[in-house]
Amino acid sequence: MSTDLAQHIQETPLVDTHEHLNRESEWTDNGPDVLQDLFGNYVPADLRTAGATDDALKRLMDASDPDLKGRFEGIRKAWEATQFTGYGEAVRRIATEIYGLPELTSDGLEAAQKKLTELQKPGNRYRMLHDMVNLDHIQTDDFCWPCPPDESGPDFFFYDLSWAGFCAGRVEPEAIASETGITVTTLDSLQHAMEAIFEKHAPCAIAVKAQHAYNRTLFWQERSRSDAERALQATLGSKNQVSESTRLCLGDWCWARGVELSIEHNLPFKLHTGYYAGNNRMPVDRIQSGNLGALLSKYLDARFVLMHIAYPYSNELIAMAKHYQNIWVDLCWAWSINPLASSDFVRRFIHAVPINKLFAFGGDTRWPTSSAAYTLQCRHWLTHALHQEMAEGHLTESQAIHIATRLMRDNQYDCFDLEGTRGAIQKTME
Repeated sequence: MSTDLAQHIQETPLVDTHEHLNRESEWTDNGPDVLQDLFGNYVPADLRTAGATDDALKRLMDASDPDLKGRFEGIRKAWEATQFTGYGEAVRRIATEIYGLPELTSDGLEAAQKKLTELQKPGNRYRMLHDMVNLDHIQTDDFCWPCPPDESGPDFFFYDLSWAGFCAGRVEPEAIASETGITVTTLDSLQHAMEAIFEKHAPCAIAVKAQHAYNRTLFWQERSRSDAERALQATLGSKNQVSESTRLCLGDWCWARGVELSIEHNLPFKLHTGYYAGNNRMPVDRIQSGNLGALLSKYLDARFVLMHIAYPYSNELIAMAKHYQNIWVDLCWAWSINPLASSDFVRRFIHAVPINKLFAFGGDTRWPTSSAAYTLQCRHWLTHALHQEMAEGHLTESQAIHIATRLMRDNQYDCFDLEGTRGAIQKTME
């Protein structure tokens, strides 16, 4: 449907609040072949659910095997069953929009490989994401503390300071000493090391990020220093894995210190909620956003970004966002998990929560081609959601355009200190 709203959503720069993008040198010097590029995102999980064998998936992703057709044929039946899921839709968009393939079959793979070789040149990662799909900027979690300027686009590629290990109760004295010069032997020294990490890396960070829901529950409780000290000593003194109760005690204490430091350094704190990537392991009692209630109530001055719409517990997340002043909700990854559910989520959110509390997009992937495809997927389904609101008479077109602008860019600029981060990065590069 060609409308002013559709045109506005296509033309408005879209903030990408969550990726795991590899640096440009990985793309140009050690990047994927065409099958790794097409399927090196989340779709293998759906292929496995559809019946693809581990051997077929392993061969699919083996770039040392030059037989592109043979590698694809091993998963072709699973692909035919998967192509209409959100993950499959994103792969089809890579095929059509990046490689010009009207249909993903084995016949077009050789030509697509040649196109990929052209794309894997310096500067093309930035041009694809900034110029081709019109991203405003990208926020990347690369699973570490440092957030150095990205020379391939220092005012475009930003990085999160990772706090996942600490939240999970993992304390690595050697890594901490190497980063800060502080030897962790007590809780006081651990806190000083955490403060040093923030002093060193927070100025150039765009946010703090933790996806420890993969390793523990999101339920948090306040811990005393004496209990945390005992948990730390048990952790430092053990060569084997400590008990879950010990790990949770230390993790909760470290998590709280990270939130306090994020407030001090004016950084939002991003948290994975909801669905797990992969297959056959998702303890659902861990992932609900309601588990965060005690933490949210304790730190009302923090800015918590709850990611992935807590799928499939999205109604609970809407209720949390309506109730708590310190929550922002992020649709990152959600469009590809289930685009129809995400479209419906946007509509339900509009009618329950102030619209300045929702972020439209994050790709949550490693390669720029996947990020580009997920961007197109988001624009399509966001347009669909707002058109439905208009069709049912809930919004005028001007109101829908206003909402789209807020969700795509304005809300993110209100929450994240882009000006401060850009200034700190520029100062570092002088």
